[in-house]
Amino acid sequence: MPILAGDDPAAVAAAAQRLADGGLVGLPTETVYGLAARADDDAAVAGIFATKGRPADHPLIVHVADLAGAGAFAASVPPSARRLADAFWPGPVTVIVPRRPGAAEAAAAGQPTVGLRCPAHPVAQALLRQAAALGVPGVAAPSANRFGRISPTSAEHVQAEFGPDLLVLDGDDCPVGIESTIVDCSRGRPVLLRPGVLTRAALEAALGEPLHDADADAPRAPGTLAAHYAPRARLWLVAPDALARALDKPAMWPVGLAVYSRRLAAGLAATADAILWRRMPDDPAAAAHELFAALRGLDDDGAAEIWVEQPPDTPAWEGVRDRLRRAASA
Repeated sequence: MPILAGDDPAAVAAAAQRLADGGLVGLPTETVYGLAARADDDAAVAGIFATKGRPADHPLIVHVADLAGAGAFAASVPPSARRLADAFWPGPVTVIVPRRPGAAEAAAAGQPTVGLRCPAHPVAQALLRQAAALGVPGVAAPSANRFGRISPTSAEHVQAEFGPDLLVLDGDDCPVGIESTIVDCSRGRPVLLRPGVLTRAALEAALGEPLHDADADAPRAPGTLAAHYAPRARLWLVAPDALARALDKPAMWPVGLAVYSRRLAAGLAATADAILWRRMPDDPAAAAHELFAALRGLDDDGAAEIWVEQPPDTPAWEGVRDRLRRAASA
């Protein structure tokens, strides 16, 4: 099946019907593209795990059209979750809340909690509302890629992962580019489980209280394994000074070296034909937007190793640093 235009009502209707029938759909969100199935059908959700090669004990995020839709899956919406939803939904934050008994069992990987998000992308919103009219209360939708690999930020990335048989709605390139922030709101105090483009300061301003770091008792959550988001090439995350020194020694470069760096364009000009090089943006939001596409592009260009300049240790870069650290651990 060809990729379908997400702004075509007939394509959205076809995708909604496929979800209602228990099938899978590739859908755009503002963060990354998701592989969606109706969250209230455990057999349909099992198709996500099988298609991705994802362990069934690694939970999924359930996407709903609005806060009212959370009631189909949440036993309650704690005040901290409600404050985050009021501030950022539709948008790139997932709240983990107590799960309604019997709801989204497979999507939650059997945990008593469930992660909920309301995506801002207009195609995702149109699909969720069309599917709701067919009796689908929400969709489980992890990133539409093989488990542990680079998340997709275009419809073409999804088709490259899963082939032409998957119905994919095209919503252009994802404007955010990395996955949602995840905040556990199920245990009386908000805990940051996965950073995204929203800074801790912005989250704490909405919450009216501090965010806490993850602990051993936190629920399992998507994208929090030590190794994740990995290209085929071996990725090394290198401090800027160490990267500059390494690039001064061409005799030590491996065959198939690629460099993704913010500040070394001039120094590499004389040897650009010997390596693959791509400049990382100086702005953290722009870097997040292009990160996964840049890594996929270097993979596609034949890189064997990717040396990535470590981003600044500042709050605005936390989400990008998190993705790169996990990619380097793969």
